[in-house]
Amino acid sequence: MFQKQWQGLKRFPIVPLFFLFLFGFSLLDMLWPKREFSELENRKLAQEPAFSLAGIAAKDDPWMEKYAEYVKDQFAFRDRWIDLKSRAEAVLLKTENNGVWLGKDHYLFAKYLSIGSRFEMNLGAVERMAERHPGKVSVMIVPSASLILSEKLPWQTPAADEDAALDTILQRCSGKAANVYDLREALRAHKEEYIFYRTDHHWTSDGAYLAYEQFAQAHPENFPLFDRAAANEKQVLDFYGTNYSKARNYNVVPDVITYYDLPNVLTVYTAEADGTERAEPGPLYNYSDFETRDKYKAFLRGNNGYSVLEGNGTGSILVIKDSYANAFLPYLTADYATIGIVDYRYLNERVDSLIERGGYDEILVLYSFQGFMNDLTLAAKIATA
Repeated sequence: MFQKQWQGLKRFPIVPLFFLFLFGFSLLDMLWPKREFSELENRKLAQEPAFSLAGIAAKDDPWMEKYAEYVKDQFAFRDRWIDLKSRAEAVLLKTENNGVWLGKDHYLFAKYLSIGSRFEMNLGAVERMAERHPGKVSVMIVPSASLILSEKLPWQTPAADEDAALDTILQRCSGKAANVYDLREALRAHKEEYIFYRTDHHWTSDGAYLAYEQFAQAHPENFPLFDRAAANEKQVLDFYGTNYSKARNYNVVPDVITYYDLPNVLTVYTAEADGTERAEPGPLYNYSDFETRDKYKAFLRGNNGYSVLEGNGTGSILVIKDSYANAFLPYLTADYATIGIVDYRYLNERVDSLIERGGYDEILVLYSFQGFMNDLTLAAKIATA
């Protein structure tokens, strides 16, 4: 009988080879070194969950789901398999991968198809803040790269009506005595220039400067324009941004980060467990981050809850922002003596308390459009005093 089984296996060698491969790959997965962070994907990887019978039976956050995520994140040769998937999809002429549109001229665009209820909540909160501080609030919501560079999107790409949403911001906030900056015309006039990164969701320092010019021209009586020619300009090569981390397009062209190495001091404030606050003065950039894959986080030493930048001008401004503002804020050092910076993803203090604490003369809300429409924390922190 054994001889007959052996003859059968010889006739169909694919069966034992399949089981050998399956066993071998499972063994390799068990022995493969586990990682906490993927530099290539710029995210933390799932770790092996502690086993328990209660965890298996749990309905909320069950152990099996955690273990499946762990296996998916830690299998052998993960980075190479992802590269192979990207190449295969390119051969099949796919125009989207993992929530990223594969555009022309090596541009990668974040995919979004609708504008949810969070947009209305955040816009309403900005309106109410402007009503409480009449004449002090400015609003700058930066159009997305997919709107400004729409001709680089794949043909007939569906998208949310961002133009209509930006029109709504302009109409409603202007009606609340806020100063609204509509950047669409200025950015479209320079769309052939390098104003958005190809591999990342942020604008470049050149794109941010176009916005700064429009901001400065609204204050001609007391605003010297930041002199880029006189500043100490630096460049960082081989930047692969967040859209690349998601899509992993095989023929990507890396980006170049330009920054201005200024002597201005940035103080980051961190809440301690005992209720006190630690102040950490230091440079405008975390230079070591320029040597990592996530190079953009070098700006302002990362996204911090509350920090204060010392400028060379007069007066003060509080900037409520997401990470899009990080490339914009160094330009304000030419105009203000004090620049407060708040990222409400990492801070619980309400805006009116911050305004009183810093005695700020002006308030600027500076977000990317997608950041503004998705922010989960902004409305609760600025809607009421």
